[in-house]
Amino acid sequence: MFARRLKTERADAAAKSRSVVGGHFAEQLSPYLPGFPYKPTEAKFLGKPVDFIIFEGLDDKKVTGVVFLEVKSGGAGMNTNQRTLKYAVEAGNVRFDTYRVPTAVTKRGGG
Repeated sequence: MFARRLKTERADAAAKSRSVVGGHFAEQLSPYLPGFPYKPTEAKFLGKPVDFIIFEGLDDKKVTGVVFLEVKSGGAGMNTNQRTLKYAVEAGNVRFDTYRVPTAVTKRGGG
């Protein structure tokens, strides 16, 4: 009884693992799959909290739009972070910022 249950649980775990790995693989390959609506060269893989950031016009050296893109397969839905990111973007709570590394961090040490 225990051996049969263990075998079933291992098979279930392996199937779930294959599904997750397959999903991750499909996410990263999606810019090269038929029907992808953006230029693959303008799609930058992030992974989390969304799969890609699309820089529309990047190839022409004139970015005209930025798209946060989540790739889904099967019946998967958005998680909480993806939903709240979507709401923040829709509400216009997006900005461009710059962080300058302190000189002391990049300065070469020496005598």
